Amino acid sequence: MLLIYLQAAPLTLRRLQEPGSSWNIEDSQRFHLKSFVLKSDRNSVLSAAPTSLVTYRKSKVSSPIPLPGLKSKTCNSSSPEWTFNSTLSNLIRKNILRFLDAERDISILKSTFKPGDVIHYIFDRQSTTNISENLYQLLPTVSPMKNQHYKQCAIVGNSGILLNSSCGREIDSHDFVIRCNLAPVEEYSADVGLRTSLVTMNPSVVQRAFQDLNSEEWVQRFVHRLQSLSGSVLWIPAFMAKGGEERVEWVIRLILLHTVNVRTAFPSLRLLHAVRGYWLTNHVQIKRPTTGLLMYTMATRFCDEIHLYGFWPFAHDPDGKPVKYHYYDTLTYHYTSRASPHTMPLEFRTLSALHRQGALRLHTGPCKLPT
Repeated sequence: MLLIYLQAAPLTLRRLQEPGSSWNIEDSQRFHLKSFVLKSDRNSVLSAAPTSLVTYRKSKVSSPIPLPGLKSKTCNSSSPEWTFNSTLSNLIRKNILRFLDAERDISILKSTFKPGDVIHYIFDRQSTTNISENLYQLLPTVSPMKNQHYKQCAIVGNSGILLNSSCGREIDSHDFVIRCNLAPVEEYSADVGLRTSLVTMNPSVVQRAFQDLNSEEWVQRFVHRLQSLSGSVLWIPAFMAKGGEERVEWVIRLILLHTVNVRTAFPSLRLLHAVRGYWLTNHVQIKRPTTGLLMYTMATRFCDEIHLYGFWPFAHDPDGKPVKYHYYDTLTYHYTSRASPHTMPLEFRTLSALHRQGALRLHTGPCKLPT
């Protein structure tokens, strides 16, 4: 058995001195794969050696697959050079399954809890909440991803790099489309598409995007957005940190009151630590995984080929033009701040390396319109 991991150097950005020039990504060190050949009981390491090549073993050695460093700042989505590497994709899937099973961990189930049960918050173990009667009603009886499998999936991040991309049709052509934080789509459909199979919703979205439902108008806007999901999975990380429980309860009540056609899911209490553990074990030194990285890690369980859109943790595009943090609002973000709970540029480097290997496809440029 061969276990691989990625090792990445810290990402630094520098501004070229020439006027009108764009951001460059400097890598002081290339990504490396280290291969651990393990005994069948997985407990004893027999050998460990860094290498710039990885060899996949079945019964005999196959052709080596190089993992180059990130030499440029973008992966052009229209590049004809990208080829899907099913061998590497399957290997990643198998390795992730050692840490988590997304079919199971995507949501807690009715059979696991009952009303009144105490939950300790993931990031604040001293604080607790209870499973309310309303929340219990919305717990699934079986995993929303049970026995689901798709050939091609799209995960849509929220970077302003999507604006004027004309990627809407391409995104909607995938068999399964994952979106993040209930981002609006109707006004931006040409660039981001309309189709939604699963969408995440942090409790803070209620405050930031819907003014804490402080008027009937905002309540109606929020209900309209939920109703537009039309049977999609609504993934609510309700037990991450104290402070969002009231908003979670508001959302649940509105879903029940308006009989909104969504399939709610509430991630397992072990999911985030399992995802972080997988990447740390593979020497990707993330802090807290972003929603995008969480979704990619889980999607490997039920998607053969994964395409990422709207992943761009930089303030400028390759031509030096400003890029909004979100395509739909005016929020700003300090991507390299030590105070940030995320390490977005490092995640991007890792995903870029996997793109170059063919394990996933990272779309950062405009999409070709169908002729």
